[in-house]
Amino acid sequence: QVQVVESGGGLVQPGGSLRLSCAASRSFVSIDAMAWYRQAPGKGRELVAEVSSSGSRKYAGSVKGRFTISRINANNTMYLQMNSLKPEDTAVYFCDVEISGYQFWGQGTQVTVSS
Repeated sequence: QVQVVESGGGLVQPGGSLRLSCAASRSFVSIDAMAWYRQAPGKGRELVAEVSSSGSRKYAGSVKGRFTISRINANNTMYLQMNSLKPEDTAVYFCDVEISGYQFWGQGTQVTVSS
């Protein structure tokens, strides 16, 4: 089984920044893509950003220009740098590792943007 561990969530004021981290037990060589999703209370899970094994990246329109997704193959780690945070960014953020059509999820980390 693929182990996925997330960290970096917390409380931040509007306009602030956070960096989320996701570590996977599986080598990035065998991972097709990695992504960050988020889910706010009462809402569905939303794709925030995705990066392929080749390094191509996609972002949701609501975060484009503010968030940056990256991956470091040497230690099988993915990051989500979140800048200019807004209250509507408040959610539980999940790391998703995709292998051959299967998705492996982290436990989620809470991000709260509030004054």
